[in-house]
Amino acid sequence: MKAIEASELIINDRGAIYHLNVRPEEIADTIITVGDPERVASVSKYFDKVEFKLAHREFITHTGFIGNKRISVVSTGIGPDNIDIALNEIDALVNIDFAARTINEQKKSVSIIRMGTCGSLQGEVGVDQLVAGTHGLGIDNLLHFYALQNNEEEKAILSAFEKHTQINTHQIQPYIASASAGLLKHFSEGYSHGITVTCPGFYGPQGRILRLPLKMPHLVDQMTSFSYGSHRIANFEMETSAIYGLCNLLGHQCLSINVIIANRVKKEYSKDMSKAVDHMIQKSLGILAGI
Repeated sequence: MKAIEASELIINDRGAIYHLNVRPEEIADTIITVGDPERVASVSKYFDKVEFKLAHREFITHTGFIGNKRISVVSTGIGPDNIDIALNEIDALVNIDFAARTINEQKKSVSIIRMGTCGSLQGEVGVDQLVAGTHGLGIDNLLHFYALQNNEEEKAILSAFEKHTQINTHQIQPYIASASAGLLKHFSEGYSHGITVTCPGFYGPQGRILRLPLKMPHLVDQMTSFSYGSHRIANFEMETSAIYGLCNLLGHQCLSINVIIANRVKKEYSKDMSKAVDHMIQKSLGILAGI
């Protein structure tokens, strides 16, 4: 097998992959991703033991144990572009031989769970509530650089969304990928389920107006009113579809859990975001430790 060139797989002087600064033995098989680097410690403080603390740029990684369950928490920074870096490098850590620079013959699947914050697109999904995304629907362009294949249900949801929003007329080609059913089934009580839309920005792409007018002023309302069978859009944020798409392509298990900090329908914002985030972390860690 041909070795992967040094320009394609960048390994630093300590044998760690470049952006994450993590070596293969320093990553667990259950990996939590968070956007905010400071949130890594907010998760790992609930570990019984921390083995490794690593950092490079916005990418912070802590690996440790809750009981006998080994878990890593990795900060990705904001946006699908950062997810492209983090997910590809996590996969490289578990599926590439760094010494030989070759892809392992036997592929390994890990579980990747996002714990983030988001905006609700349904009035009844209020601030401080938790959402587990059944699908990630991307209005960014990341997965157009990869050969993502959809099943029939995904194709039908995507087609219905395109027809409902007419988003394609604005030169935006959305894509969709599903959560892992094996993970999603554990996050039911206390979690709303719905489609999570991933946006490539926080202001215009999420319908916020400061000084610039919007090209698609009705898009947020169209997301709220969209339905296909039992599927509705519950929330939107900036990472989920990229995680789902890449995990599906790479053969990893994935789930995105978010706490609502803003209800865009009722125009409400969490009165104590830190408390809401901590509740999400503790509740979700409790479930993950038992899987």
